[in-house]
Amino acid sequence: MMQSTHGPIMDPAGLIDHSVAAALPDVAEILETNHHGESAWAKATRVRVLHKDGREEDYFMKVSVGDHGREALKGEFESTSAIYSITPDFCPKPIAWGTFANDPTSHFYICKFYDFTKGVPEPGSFAEKLARLHSDHTSPNGKFGFHCVTYNGNLPQDNSWSDSWEAFFANGLRHVLKIREERAGPNVELDALLPPLFDRVIPRLLRPLESGGRKILPSLVHGDLWYGNAGIVDEGTDEGIVYDPASFWAHNEYELGNWRPERNKFTRRYFQAYHSHIPKSEPQEDYDGRNALYSLRFNLHASAMFPHQEAFLQMAIDGIRTLTELYPIEKEYKL
Repeated sequence: MMQSTHGPIMDPAGLIDHSVAAALPDVAEILETNHHGESAWAKATRVRVLHKDGREEDYFMKVSVGDHGREALKGEFESTSAIYSITPDFCPKPIAWGTFANDPTSHFYICKFYDFTKGVPEPGSFAEKLARLHSDHTSPNGKFGFHCVTYNGNLPQDNSWSDSWEAFFANGLRHVLKIREERAGPNVELDALLPPLFDRVIPRLLRPLESGGRKILPSLVHGDLWYGNAGIVDEGTDEGIVYDPASFWAHNEYELGNWRPERNKFTRRYFQAYHSHIPKSEPQEDYDGRNALYSLRFNLHASAMFPHQEAFLQMAIDGIRTLTELYPIEKEYKL
């Protein structure tokens, strides 16, 4: 966590925890705090401060509790920091994360505050920024994964490093399935579909990306890019940014799996704008199958996050069944 080196901050009303105040840069006084929404696993606050140079500024603070809350906010800080290091115009500037001084079970994440305009960002500039993020192939060890756990909602992702995208994706998907079963119990229909998914469909669609002389370079992905994690920051141009990431180094097309469901509001115009910057990976004839496979993982995420909403699990089951029918038992691929 970042620490202040500029002396005490005036907070006579005790509006924020001391650890939060110490993390804010060049602040003279805490002016006010306002509730800014909440989810089942976090609460948000808008913090207005007076800087020592006389400027007023707003910060966004998210608070979660418990060990999972701590790791989730650490993952959000590390993800946002990684995105900001590549495309600082595409996400809020991350400030700090840490633990409350007066409550060791409560944890915080702070970033620049934006007052978003309702709607989905304009496709052209949004896709250009996303493509710029994905084109920076600077995975620290050249592998797929991430240096810490990141959370998709309340779902921890297994980001263990791997030389192979196929192996990384399969391992991550097994992890999501394991958590779903822990939270909701086994499902006979789903379990029956998993062997052909892992033994046939995943190798059939992902192995060609890294064989036959082909290679993909890891791209940093947001990891949970639906319309609820993108906001318009300029009402005149509909220019947008992303936030609340669950990042790791991946095949760039993985990001677009979350755009496949119409409910997520990224229409074909976004796909087209994106691929005007980055072409579809070879073999291109597998593109739609890969997109359906990546979309499946996001539906399984939803089924694990909301285990009592059977619609998400049914969407995942239907997706697996469709993929197994599209890629029948012609050849078994083994990892």
